[in-house]
Amino acid sequence: MVKKNLIEDLDSRSTEVFRNLVESYLETGEPTGSRTIAKSLSETLSAATVRNVMQDLEHLGLLGSPHTSAGRIPTQSGLRLFVDGLLEVNDMNNEVQTEIENSFQDDENTLRGVLDRVGSILSGLTHGASLVLTPKIEAPIKHLEFVSLSKDKALVVLVTADGQVENRIFSPPTGFSPSSMGEATNFLNNILKGHTISEIKTVVMREIEQYKNELDSLTCRLIESGIATWMPDTITGKDRLIVRGRSNLLEGSTSVEDLDRIKTLFDDLERKRDLEQLLDLAQDGEGVKIFIGSENKLFSLSGSTLVISPYMNSDNKIIGAVGVIGPTRLNYGRIVPIVDYTAQLIGRTISRRSG
Repeated sequence: MVKKNLIEDLDSRSTEVFRNLVESYLETGEPTGSRTIAKSLSETLSAATVRNVMQDLEHLGLLGSPHTSAGRIPTQSGLRLFVDGLLEVNDMNNEVQTEIENSFQDDENTLRGVLDRVGSILSGLTHGASLVLTPKIEAPIKHLEFVSLSKDKALVVLVTADGQVENRIFSPPTGFSPSSMGEATNFLNNILKGHTISEIKTVVMREIEQYKNELDSLTCRLIESGIATWMPDTITGKDRLIVRGRSNLLEGSTSVEDLDRIKTLFDDLERKRDLEQLLDLAQDGEGVKIFIGSENKLFSLSGSTLVISPYMNSDNKIIGAVGVIGPTRLNYGRIVPIVDYTAQLIGRTISRRSG
């Protein structure tokens, strides 16, 4: 166990050696030897002296020695110490800031469409996999409508009182007609207005039973197949997590060990489980959080780093999260401000749409 205030206990020489080694690892992902470190220091030291310092740092649990190399890499504890005590967060350049802002151009009908595009931009900028946990749709329903797309496809459009618009494509029953679409739309608007999505199934099934003599069987089947796309477990479960840029995780990974870890991470992302825990991680305090290796309970077996920030609505309530996951040698100084700024823009976008 490494003490949190250990950075204060290191002398200036040990601190500089440690900082240079970690920065080298974050840049290359490779172990660094004493000769390489000696060349990068502000004072002239022999490789032997640097090697002794590195051994001291290893005894403190900050560095480790891969079995295939004489060089050293930071341990999880070493990376945590670096992030907490030595990390210098970079300012975003204008090009990156503009690219993030452009991804929020409000030309999408749905919030999910905006967040999907934001996730793609985020993964491209950070060279990791982006995670966007979309808000639960909790506002009352304002309007719902069925739209025919083809003989075997239709769209159900739902508008909530806070301005969110969501679409779902579904397969309507064979033989549906424009009149049955209209009848279904009118029926649902009459019974669902003011209810939330989580109440849809209960309300619809109760009302269909009550009015089954007034609705033809085709309209009933149309309603049932349409509202099935809005089941609460669909809205509040797997569909809430948008993952983009998985392929970035494969870059520079050649060892069997690396590929096994990435496969574990892929499996975790595919299952999209424990999403509420993801939000819990993000909302433990304000701002960006960094979870390294086993600190990240959701993906602890994959040896990954999660950089995540919550975002809030106009009532300053945390409703979702955005982040980047990747190897422990992420460029933390560059990624932290990108995730932070993206979270702020998501919050502003949601507030504007609900205003």
